[in-house]
Amino acid sequence: MSNFKISLVALLACVTLTAQAQEQLAYRRNSLATMLVYHPEDEFGYDIYAAFDSLPVPDKYDDHTIEGMRVIDNSTIFGVQKRDSGYFKATYGKPLTAAALRKNAQFTEDLLNESEMAKSMVAMWFGLNGTNPEDATFNTELIQSRGQYNASDVDVAVALQTTRGLAMLSDAGEELLGQTFVLVNDVTYVTAEQEAEAAKTAMNIIGGIFDGVFGGNAGRSVAELGGAIADSFTGFKVMTHSYLYQLEWNDSIAAIFYQFHYTGTPNPEKIKAFLDDKTTYRLKYVAHEYEFDKKSVLKGKYSRTELVRTICARSMDKNIVALAKQYEDFKVKTPVYSVLNNDKGKITGYAAKIGMKEGIVDGSKFQVVQRIQDPETGKTKYKYIATVKAKKGCIWDNRYNAVLEEADGATLPYTTFTKVSGGEILPGMLLIEGKYRKVTE
Repeated sequence: MSNFKISLVALLACVTLTAQAQEQLAYRRNSLATMLVYHPEDEFGYDIYAAFDSLPVPDKYDDHTIEGMRVIDNSTIFGVQKRDSGYFKATYGKPLTAAALRKNAQFTEDLLNESEMAKSMVAMWFGLNGTNPEDATFNTELIQSRGQYNASDVDVAVALQTTRGLAMLSDAGEELLGQTFVLVNDVTYVTAEQEAEAAKTAMNIIGGIFDGVFGGNAGRSVAELGGAIADSFTGFKVMTHSYLYQLEWNDSIAAIFYQFHYTGTPNPEKIKAFLDDKTTYRLKYVAHEYEFDKKSVLKGKYSRTELVRTICARSMDKNIVALAKQYEDFKVKTPVYSVLNNDKGKITGYAAKIGMKEGIVDGSKFQVVQRIQDPETGKTKYKYIATVKAKKGCIWDNRYNAVLEEADGATLPYTTFTKVSGGEILPGMLLIEGKYRKVTE
């Protein structure tokens, strides 16, 4: 296939949470690896690369970053376009066509699978401790930790012997491995000069029309005025195309892994079979999102580095929010942090550690669900408890550098929700925006 290079790039009184309640706030997050398409050919390409490299995976996801697989160097990519190297790029005033988007998405899927990233993600899930078949082994410590399973529940050797054990492994696959994603962000930018030049061009066209209608130089005066206004504009804005990929994991893939590849003790044959497998473990493209806010203005005083970092962080966060609404498996689950009471003990709302970063606005509605594990099968179920909505004026601005900008809501410790309908809401129950297909009444 094509040549490529992947490089490293007033607060209300509230219920006091007991140690047990605090422990209940542990929950199963989706796992996410984030990547960047790096454009070294662009003036601000390295600034965007450095900004991305300094940003952590959003805290509502478990970090599943694979070392050495964070940055795709666009200057080494060939084959997406017929004549030019690299991805189809978004430029100011020329949005990507649907065909270009499809080609970028498909090429990236092929690239990730050619580099065997899915297999690396599976290896991370099962703690593969080396690539020497003679002594490498797997373990389920990460699955146990992220899924809050008992060690015996995910002991593969034991689980494979019983129907309940197999169900537990299947649950871990559905709840954890099957909820593993890669988000590839292709970030380009618009500078003040580019936007000013576009404004000048537009005004000159208008000027030409005026000249044609009225004669004289009336249009030229309008154009000159528009150009002067455009020249005074300062700003740096990014255009972010985000492509979402999901780790394929089902009963057939799990059967191959557990039967032919997994081993908790040294077994060179199984480890070699896993390392040599080129077809079983794959990533699939599931969704795309585009973000460009030409009206966005930052209020704080930023250095060039911090300006780029803040803009990039917020742009990618917006795309994550949009993708979660577009693709149900990518939805964020967040625990109820506390129940809020007034001085008379009456419930006034419910607190959760999410806010504008997750796209919450006045009236945003969430389902409150309780995670239940079937004692017979060990399978996870989500039971509907209530519906809540974000309280106006009580939304936490947790966007990157919101405190620096002294933004409204930036000093709040959480977002407050009020109940619309349903039963008793307790700390540790989960909030899921909109409707979630896995929830049962």
